[in-house]
Amino acid sequence: MTSLTMTLTGAEVLLPEQGLTRVNLSVGYGVVQADPSGRTIDLSGYLVLPGIIDLHGDGFERHIAPRRGAMKQMDEGILSVEAELAANGITTAVLAQFLSWEGGVRGPEFAGQVFGAIASVKDRVLTDLLPQLRFETHMLDEYADLPKRIAEWQVPYVVFNDHLPHDRLAEGRKPPRLTGQALKAGRNPDKHFEMLLSMHARRNEVPAALDTLCATLAKQGVRMGSHDDATAQTRSDWRARGARIAEFPETLEAAEAALSAGDHVILGSPNVVRGGSHKGNVSALDLIAMGLCDALASDYHYPSPRRAALMLAKSGLLDLAGAWALVSSGPARVLGLSDRGDLSVGKRADIVILEAESMRVAATLASGRVSFMSGDIAARFVG
Repeated sequence: MTSLTMTLTGAEVLLPEQGLTRVNLSVGYGVVQADPSGRTIDLSGYLVLPGIIDLHGDGFERHIAPRRGAMKQMDEGILSVEAELAANGITTAVLAQFLSWEGGVRGPEFAGQVFGAIASVKDRVLTDLLPQLRFETHMLDEYADLPKRIAEWQVPYVVFNDHLPHDRLAEGRKPPRLTGQALKAGRNPDKHFEMLLSMHARRNEVPAALDTLCATLAKQGVRMGSHDDATAQTRSDWRARGARIAEFPETLEAAEAALSAGDHVILGSPNVVRGGSHKGNVSALDLIAMGLCDALASDYHYPSPRRAALMLAKSGLLDLAGAWALVSSGPARVLGLSDRGDLSVGKRADIVILEAESMRVAATLASGRVSFMSGDIAARFVG
């Protein structure tokens, strides 16, 4: 694939040291160049910003299983996902696939199909798609073979979840929506309930099993994180296992414990857009105001990272540079991606171009190649 060679002029460009400034930006061989190159393209009336790096999103599920059951051509679903990502200015995306007792599209067999599809389209997409495994910690029977499968799936990033309704199970009561959940997984509801009770009963075995599993994954070079930490002790336990990323901490206590120890905190951009957590957890806005956020992720809604960053800048809580860093350079640091995240010379030419008036995405470039373009801007590039 050939990247464009060009010099963008007339636009306001977000640079790491200068902030938003009217300056020329040159692109060639897939990276930002120091000197003018190629044809000149006038982008007056537009903003040129670093491409969005989405650290965690499961919004792709509706593409690969739009109704009950998976699409027969899984790779077509992933290609459709990429189109949506690019349309929202995302140039690097972590696709968060469950391996969960919930079954169906979140079951072990389906996870393998998803990771296989991501690998199969690697040479056909422009957006950098990175697989993430979200593993339900109480699935003890899965532990023995998991490191091998993670290696085979080419998964570099694992996050640990526990979504069992422990309070209900401790009382021997069926959780809400159990029947529908069981049927989606192809299970008899009573058998599904028995499985949940069995996993809850073995909960004391989980910490030691996690210690062993995480030690093995660390040796394999797998990046690890935890999900929905509620206490400082929980975060400390995960840190001891090598899981240095805290996804969506539920409390101020957990977020403070993470950053004070040098761990990374990822918050959900829909939380910012909504003005609060839909589950009643700590507000992302409050954590950002206190400096307790390294990055924002799409979570389940791909338009939200752009919208959240722009809302933060408009509110005055952060300037545009600080707000956009939460969806670009911040995520790059979390993932150790030193080749992207800002528009410095030599970095990947991952670029999102916004209409200055509407702030809509006009074009997205991944490594200098057009992954999305819409509207009047096209005439600027082909004229």
